[in-house]
Amino acid sequence: MVRLMGRSRPRSSLRPGAAASARRRRDADGRSRWHPAAVLRSVLSGRSVAGQVFVLHLVIVLLLVVAAVVALVLQVRRDSTQEARNRSLAVAETFANAPGIVEALESPDPTAVLQPHAAAAREQANVDFIVVMNTDGIRYTHPKPDRIGKKFVGTIGPALAGEPVVEEIEGTIGQLVQAVVPVEDAGGEVVGLVSAGITTEHVGGAAEDQLPLVLSAALAALALATGGAALVSRRLLRQTHGLGPREMTRMYEHHDAVLHAVREGVIIVDGDGTLLLANDEARRLLGLPEDAEGRPVPDIGLDPGTAELLSSGRVATDEVHLVADRLLAVNQRPTDRAGGPPGSVATVRDSTELRALSGRAEASRERLNMLYDAGVGIGTSLDVTRTAEELAELAVPRFADFVTVDLFESVLAGGHPDAAGALRRAASAGIGADAPLYPRGEQIRFVASAPQGVTLATGRPVLEPRLGEAPGWHAQDVERSGQVMEYGIHSLITVPLRAGALVLGVVSFWRSRKAEPFDTEELALAEELVARAAVSIDNARRYTREHSMAVTLQRSLLPRTLPEQNALEIAYRYLPAQAGVGGDWFDVLPLSGARVALVVGDVVGHGLHAAATMGRLRTAVHNFSALDLPPDELLTLLDELVGRIDQDEAQDEQSAPVTGATCLYAVYDPVSRRCTVARAGHPPPAVVRPDDGVEFWDVPVGPPLGLGGLPFESAELELPEGSRLVLYTDGLVEDRGHDIDVGLERLREALSRSGDSPEDTCRVVLESRRPARTGDDIALLVARTRALPAGRIAQWPVPPDPAAVGEVRAAVTRKLAEWGLDELTFGTELILSELVTNALRYGGTPIQVRMLYDRNLICEVYDSSSTSPHLRYATMTDEGGRGLFLVAQLAERWGTRYLPAGKVIWTEQPVP
Repeated sequence: MVRLMGRSRPRSSLRPGAAASARRRRDADGRSRWHPAAVLRSVLSGRSVAGQVFVLHLVIVLLLVVAAVVALVLQVRRDSTQEARNRSLAVAETFANAPGIVEALESPDPTAVLQPHAAAAREQANVDFIVVMNTDGIRYTHPKPDRIGKKFVGTIGPALAGEPVVEEIEGTIGQLVQAVVPVEDAGGEVVGLVSAGITTEHVGGAAEDQLPLVLSAALAALALATGGAALVSRRLLRQTHGLGPREMTRMYEHHDAVLHAVREGVIIVDGDGTLLLANDEARRLLGLPEDAEGRPVPDIGLDPGTAELLSSGRVATDEVHLVADRLLAVNQRPTDRAGGPPGSVATVRDSTELRALSGRAEASRERLNMLYDAGVGIGTSLDVTRTAEELAELAVPRFADFVTVDLFESVLAGGHPDAAGALRRAASAGIGADAPLYPRGEQIRFVASAPQGVTLATGRPVLEPRLGEAPGWHAQDVERSGQVMEYGIHSLITVPLRAGALVLGVVSFWRSRKAEPFDTEELALAEELVARAAVSIDNARRYTREHSMAVTLQRSLLPRTLPEQNALEIAYRYLPAQAGVGGDWFDVLPLSGARVALVVGDVVGHGLHAAATMGRLRTAVHNFSALDLPPDELLTLLDELVGRIDQDEAQDEQSAPVTGATCLYAVYDPVSRRCTVARAGHPPPAVVRPDDGVEFWDVPVGPPLGLGGLPFESAELELPEGSRLVLYTDGLVEDRGHDIDVGLERLREALSRSGDSPEDTCRVVLESRRPARTGDDIALLVARTRALPAGRIAQWPVPPDPAAVGEVRAAVTRKLAEWGLDELTFGTELILSELVTNALRYGGTPIQVRMLYDRNLICEVYDSSSTSPHLRYATMTDEGGRGLFLVAQLAERWGTRYLPAGKVIWTEQPVP
């Protein structure tokens, strides 16, 4: 068994931590065991490790303080003595070398000369005495006059030899430090001696002066050290929970026992990658040698991956390593995150059996995740082919290496599956693009013995775990089957795409990379996966069918070609919404008098109902336009029609009302260049002037069709030749991402930089849209205006006189000859004669005749009466009633157009 380093005692069987638990109990007064007073008592008691450390620390600090004070006092005394020696020597040498000292010694009375100077120098130099003596040591000066003339006490021999001497002696004034220096004459002969000194009393005075400061500093240091020791002991008390040495030893032994008894390996590595500790379980699982502790981790015989992890110190959570025949889960954390020592601690456990169980659980979880992803990832679009692709992409490579989806061709077109028909590969996905399977788009007919053929015939899945042993599969295509086997595909599952009782196709799952064949559990998963996809594919098939019907209906209802006319140069665009066809429409309707009507409408919604409603409204506009009504009156009739349609469909629960339809109706006259517009809930038209100026025509807006209750108003504007009139539906300017004002401003900007031609205008406007596709249809109609030349317009007033008919015929004949239409002279004269005669007989004045030379020859007769002529068949006995009949026979078209003050009867004749 591994022993912790430094272990000195055998393990104890006593329960560890009992004393710690007792010390952590609260006192009776409710205060915490770690209250400051309680901490102080525990520390001073000395029973705990913290208390013993505190006392030992305090004793050591006290001894250090005492030693420091003694050392400091001795140092001060030594420094003071040295200072006294230096000062006495300096003073003596200075006085001995003073000017006149030699002359004073040679004078008759040296004492009288030198005593005052010595006393003054002694006071200034702060020494106790300055003594001048002769070479025999007899004093000439002394602080005490009674000592003058007596023998100097001290050593003068070195000074007589010319060398100064410093000594500590018992002199006449007490214990002192004195220096003796020679006084030499100009020839270098010693003629006297000078001694200066300081008594011992003055030497020790400096130390005694500094002693209070030294003691104060020592006490302050002792107080700081005591406070620091108290803080350290308090922290140690908390960390050790008040345990004593014996209890700490017991806990150490207990932890040692637990460490080696657990069924999980524990490894501690220091910051240098050296193994500090490994318990018994770690040694067993990793196969560590006996001397592993203390060695670098890479040198203890571990596999490279495990050694790299343990020596790196990086964080690891359940990282699996293969050691011998075991799968070991390793968890590792650094030890220096909370201020601990650098290194890491790792735990190791055997997860071989758990890994096997978790592998099966992981497989089950992956299958559930796949089914969930199938529910949210398949069927994102209502496109049959895209839905099949989503199924194939989901299953590769999570379930199979290759997936193919084969659907009946009728299903791809939205129809019911034809069991006798061929299939087409709608989707194919795989881990490689070179698999020798039928390519996408290939038409396939499976033989009855093939797994796909069996699945289509029976409606049940087929599992072929070993394709090489399936002769029925080889019968499909011997050459291709051999290529598939050589490629490495060895297992197959085929599942029918069932939607109720219908089999839409077959899905094939192929395996090549994984050595194990498909099993029955995977067959069940494939069935569930395909069943979820079949619902989406069937929904897409139904939508495709309805969408095709709606597109067919819409194409039959929208104008395929624009009628021929000269008043406007027209270009248009229609963009269906992302959700499919909708109810936007437009139309160009030639009217009498070379005029042209422009219509743009929008039925809210998409699909068959919107397309059918659009067709009904477009047909109604065609019929109402034949009446040559003003735009506001036409919208009024259309609004009443929509209201009646809503009333009829309100009785049918399966029908939806038309409320929400909008319409704009405009009539342009190339003769007057005036345009009249009315709108019912529709966006305003835009007008681009020849100078590229853009404005939105402020046409009074009425309510949407079908609401009723409010009249419609029209607006009239004269357009210069070459102006562009832009009509559109709200899908061009409205979007969920911005307001209609933003859309109108973008349209204005696009129109300002578009070309002159309507085609360029349509292209620039649609290219400037953001985003490119929206959730609403777009109908765009751009018409550039033209004017009928004045030379092709002829107009005559008709006086209320029957003789005026002849004048009109003559004027018409001349004008037709001028236009080169002589072939039409006879018919035109007859037509105008009948019309003018009727106006004179039944109409009111004034009467006018106008001829327009456009694509056709147009004749118009105006009178102020509102009486409408009627075409009838005259009997053999009738004297009249044949005029309009003749007009109808001679003209290609004819009709009546009512004006606010009268009517116009018009005819059109083809120009040869």
